[in-house]
Amino acid sequence: MSDYIAIKNNETILLESIPVLRYEDFLSFNTSLLSNEANHCVHYFGYPLPDKLKLICCIANDEENTILISSSEIKVELNSLPSFSAQHLAFHIFEREIHENFGVAYTDHPWLKPVRYAFDRADRNSTIGQYPFYQINSEELHEVGVGPIHAGVIEPGHFRFICNGEQILHLEIQLGYQHRGIENLFVRKKKLLQRNILAESIAGDTVAGHTTAFVNLWESLCGYTADDDLQYARTLALELERIAIHTGDLSAICTDIAYQLGSSVFGRLRTPVINFFQVWCGNRMAKGLIRAGKNHFHFSGELADQLRKLFDDFEPDYQEMWNEIKELPSALARLEKTGVVTHEQAVSIGAVGMTAKTAGIKRDIRASHPHDLYRQFNHQPIVKHHGDVYSRTQIRNEEILQSIDYIREMIKNPPDVHINRPPLSPPKPDSFTLSLTEGWRGEICHCAITNGNGELLHYKIKDPSMHNWLALALAVRNNEISDFPICNKSFDLSYCGHDL
Repeated sequence: MSDYIAIKNNETILLESIPVLRYEDFLSFNTSLLSNEANHCVHYFGYPLPDKLKLICCIANDEENTILISSSEIKVELNSLPSFSAQHLAFHIFEREIHENFGVAYTDHPWLKPVRYAFDRADRNSTIGQYPFYQINSEELHEVGVGPIHAGVIEPGHFRFICNGEQILHLEIQLGYQHRGIENLFVRKKKLLQRNILAESIAGDTVAGHTTAFVNLWESLCGYTADDDLQYARTLALELERIAIHTGDLSAICTDIAYQLGSSVFGRLRTPVINFFQVWCGNRMAKGLIRAGKNHFHFSGELADQLRKLFDDFEPDYQEMWNEIKELPSALARLEKTGVVTHEQAVSIGAVGMTAKTAGIKRDIRASHPHDLYRQFNHQPIVKHHGDVYSRTQIRNEEILQSIDYIREMIKNPPDVHINRPPLSPPKPDSFTLSLTEGWRGEICHCAITNGNGELLHYKIKDPSMHNWLALALAVRNNEISDFPICNKSFDLSYCGHDL
């Protein structure tokens, strides 16, 4: 029997078709795959069976456009397993969650600490007030704590720095302050609309990204093929969301280096982009726009004319402002060689999105595992090699311009309205489905498992922030603590996308 089954993005398979390996073989197979840089772990999770725990690991091959699925079944009471993470650090966050949720212990995990403090965690005595921060005993060093209540209008998270004077030696990031139970709600809620709205609420700045992952997954579970009108709306929304958030982040980066002109101009330019969502679907963040098997807001020729005019006005001001910032010595002095993540570090932690692409890793779902209209785009990921704040700023700039080009081409020929769409069939029973999208922040992964009645048995979500929070902790080492805000904003990771 094979060690795995290979699937494509948004493909549904029978649960029984996933090979079940002995744990030792399961570990050896999946960790060996990551010796090839073309492979990375898109998800690794467990779910309970009556007398054991089933583990499912999903490794994407970005060259062959496949996802390799394998599984193992373990007895939790054995309570002592060798870890994937000791072989490859990229698995650390997944195994920490498995440990926290189910009490699985590992003999050699390098950093076995709580992830979220979920309500139904295995050890209820493990509380956020007892988080085991790393410490260095020295009279020459001091600790600085930031959060969880922040001065800015952002979400709760605690950052614990160990510093030598102004120099950061170590940063530990503690999350887990929000307990929404999103994944459990996907199982408990039975109406499709409820689940669609849940998908929109995973991360407020990634509505199109997470909702597209959900609807593509659900349609695959139901054996439904989305027509060109549905695929058009989803692809357009994803690229508009990318433009809006990247532009807003350029404004925030300028704010953190005290460049008020850039902050004001980029902030102003973000506004008409999100306002276009309001015109299109009635919500500035695109809530209500993307629905499984439906499109309540057809993209018309009139909307195409409005969007074309928007970009005609947007591009000259945007380009002028970008040309100013890239030639301003005081700005470049703060951005260049600050907050570096090396290629080796990015590979070791399984980085995705901008974090991977600024470190020379060509990792972008739009190219490697395309869906919707990306199959027609021949998308070329933008890759940098310095891994610093300026590289992350450059990628935002170039992706904004690339997305505008994609949209200008798309709106030349909007699809016709589809009036008589077939209804969705019930989800397939005893099945497994995986959906990947490339949100503006990076790779999003949703997985679903159904029971014998076709009802959701388990639902798993991965925001790209799950991979990349550790990258921020690595990036600030040996930087001055005053550079932390600009490092943090250059990643712009999600708290709620982590605290599911």
